[in-house]
Amino acid sequence: MKFTIIPKETVLLNPLQEMRRHTVANEIRFDPLTGRSSRICHFMKLQWQKPDLQALAEQTAPVCPFCPERVMRITPCFPPEILPGGRLVDADRVLFPNLAPYEALSAVAVMGAAHYIPMTDLTPDTIAGALGLCLAFFRILEQAGHPESVYHLINWNYMPPSGSSIVHPHLQVFAGSTAPQLLREEIAAARAYRQAHGAVYWEDLVAAERADGSRYLGRIGRTEWLCAFAPMGVAGDVVAVVDGVCRTLELTRQDLADLARGLTHAMALYDEMGIFSFNMNVFSGTQEDEDFRLHLVFSPRTYFNQAIGTPDVGALQHLYHEGVCLAFPEEIAQRLRPRFAGR
Repeated sequence: MKFTIIPKETVLLNPLQEMRRHTVANEIRFDPLTGRSSRICHFMKLQWQKPDLQALAEQTAPVCPFCPERVMRITPCFPPEILPGGRLVDADRVLFPNLAPYEALSAVAVMGAAHYIPMTDLTPDTIAGALGLCLAFFRILEQAGHPESVYHLINWNYMPPSGSSIVHPHLQVFAGSTAPQLLREEIAAARAYRQAHGAVYWEDLVAAERADGSRYLGRIGRTEWLCAFAPMGVAGDVVAVVDGVCRTLELTRQDLADLARGLTHAMALYDEMGIFSFNMNVFSGTQEDEDFRLHLVFSPRTYFNQAIGTPDVGALQHLYHEGVCLAFPEEIAQRLRPRFAGR
């Protein structure tokens, strides 16, 4: 297991210090599995000012298609050969097809009746319940033998900085025969790792991170939590690896509860930083991908300049696919670890 770092140093004449010579250290890190690179730079204080989110909620609620007075009236339905009844309903949670699909089978799962739930008010039960609804949809597709029921993926864009166009908490749900690019790269690299080392990469990663300790956060049930060595997000990424699980349909109800609990631990810390938005993706293999382990990536999102709406993704990330993180993952892990100590 190689954790490769290339140290860099920038030299400049600093106008804030009477043009005295000044050096700025940064790093380039490489993901141990895929070799994907990430730049650890700037080293600014991870603290932002949250906007008036309650005002945003009040402004958007009257036209929200996911609120209970509209969701069963104006959202689409699946045809009966895909989902008898058209929609999947569990208590106040509703799953229906996405009007702007990303895949052959593309759905939205509304997480509950409340239009706006602050990040720290998202409970493990709320999160686990929504994930469970997604799994129920996947099982229906699997039992029907749908040809696109191959990769079962769940994405979560929470609040506008993440790319979400609707405030009401919801999940993006996909089933398709073509995996997204990074997932394809990870599956291929995990297969090559096993051929080269005779071991499962994710098991070796967890063992190495636990032994090192600087990025390891803890274990909840059979989920192992850590901060990514080469993060994609500007405030780091939190990763959960589920022991022995290759694909989404192998997750148990207890796994969902454990994943949900870990996510709320991460949300609590990032809320203290003034971050109120995130992306979360489930990376799942297929039944044949025995070299793979299902993992979840939680990546906080923010604005670089909130006053003018500057996003935290620029040309470096968007076009070069280069991760940029403004702090050392080890320092972020140090702040997160106490929250996982009580599990």
